[in-house]
Amino acid sequence: MARVQITVRGAGIFGLSIAYEAARRGAAVHVIDTQGIAAGSSGGFVGAIAPYAPDDWQIKKAFQLDSLLMADVFWAGVSAAANLPTGYARLGRLQSVAGARAVEVARLRQEAAQRHWAGHAVWHVRPSTGAKWEPISPSGFVIEDTLSARIDPRLATRALAGAISALGGKITIGEAPDQGAVIWATGVAGLEALSQHFGRKIGGGVKGQAVLLRYEARDLPQISGDSLHIVPHSDGTVAVGSTSENEWDQPDTTDARLDALLARAIAVLPALKDAPVLARWAGIRPRSMSLAPILGAWPNRDGHFIANGGFKIGFGMAPKVAQVMADLVLDGRDTIPQTFHL
Repeated sequence: MARVQITVRGAGIFGLSIAYEAARRGAAVHVIDTQGIAAGSSGGFVGAIAPYAPDDWQIKKAFQLDSLLMADVFWAGVSAAANLPTGYARLGRLQSVAGARAVEVARLRQEAAQRHWAGHAVWHVRPSTGAKWEPISPSGFVIEDTLSARIDPRLATRALAGAISALGGKITIGEAPDQGAVIWATGVAGLEALSQHFGRKIGGGVKGQAVLLRYEARDLPQISGDSLHIVPHSDGTVAVGSTSENEWDQPDTTDARLDALLARAIAVLPALKDAPVLARWAGIRPRSMSLAPILGAWPNRDGHFIANGGFKIGFGMAPKVAQVMADLVLDGRDTIPQTFHL
């Protein structure tokens, strides 16, 4: 019996995850990227995998919850297939709480998590302890959740590429002809192409900047506060990100906004004050107009499919995105939420 042929255009987190899942199910997979593995926003180093707030429950939050609960098995499978680390670990998160009203909201969300997370994880409001690895919290309370995880984006994408190759898939850096079904996971360029094709704004890019510090906290939870993420990694580094910029001069250079981000991080977590800066990163992330991923068939273009719009949630959504896209392309089963379709 002939193997199903699939071409995946784009070697970012969505493209690689879908290609891995398809190859794992026996498809003949060819990933093509003109720039390289994780050459776009998937090649950053923050790696914060965190759930949406558990109140105001809706389809996107339910989809993400499924994906986060799949992550342990998914990333263990990738690592085993490639014999490479991914940097994934579900270590939870601590969030600062701004004031009395925010404490009330956080407690309501604690109740919502009990309903919607169904015992798989907890969202807990507790007093601050003043510990060194705990955010400064104006209210005196912190939120502790056990669903958040961290991943090293560069290790994870390298492992995905290795797993695809180990499963018989092919990866081409450059150009090559399409064969079989074609999945377009081309990030910002893909959103711009879709917008041009349909004559309306489908999505675009948002610049982000992040910084990598030398600080040993590898077994500790990530920290959130003042709209930023502080993520300890398995190699004794801590990543801090990120800015969200709709206007910029250069897409891949850092500037004073990153210095301000680092200052805010130190205000949230003073333990980082003297941590050496190892690297700075900037890149453009693909955001759809709906803020949800765009998944499914390309309308009126037989045999072509779209997987785009990961923005800040790409690594967290990847296991479920891979599953539903493989269901659609390989088996003809459309289990994608209707609101994610273009």
